[in-house]
Amino acid sequence: EVQLVESGGGLVQAGGSLRLSCAGSGFTVDDYSIGWFRQAPGKEREGVARIASRFGTTSYRDSVRGRFTISSDNAKNTVHLQMNDLKPEDTAVYYCAAGRTLEMGIPPRHPYEYDYWGQGTQVTVSS
Repeated sequence: EVQLVESGGGLVQAGGSLRLSCAGSGFTVDDYSIGWFRQAPGKEREGVARIASRFGTTSYRDSVRGRFTISSDNAKNTVHLQMNDLKPEDTAVYYCAAGRTLEMGIPPRHPYEYDYWGQGTQVTVSS
């Protein structure tokens, strides 16, 4: 059974840092693209960062580029999202998801392209 479990969320002041982890079981993260998405109350789920570790490709939404870093620890079958310089607008439930990598080693962009999802972890950034 494929499972993804997120951890590392919490409450942090603006300018602070958090490191989210997405632990996979029942599959190998290196065989898939892993995406981090977030959803704030009353808003649609949006992509934050994604990685196709086998191909070394990553992608970020503009508002987090330079502040967030996605990485893969294949030995632990885990993908991390290091979040620095957090802002109140980063407040949301963060989800990780696994999906098939597209041609040319590109990780999918849209939530509907991901087949497996974790339960989410809350990130709250206070001003």
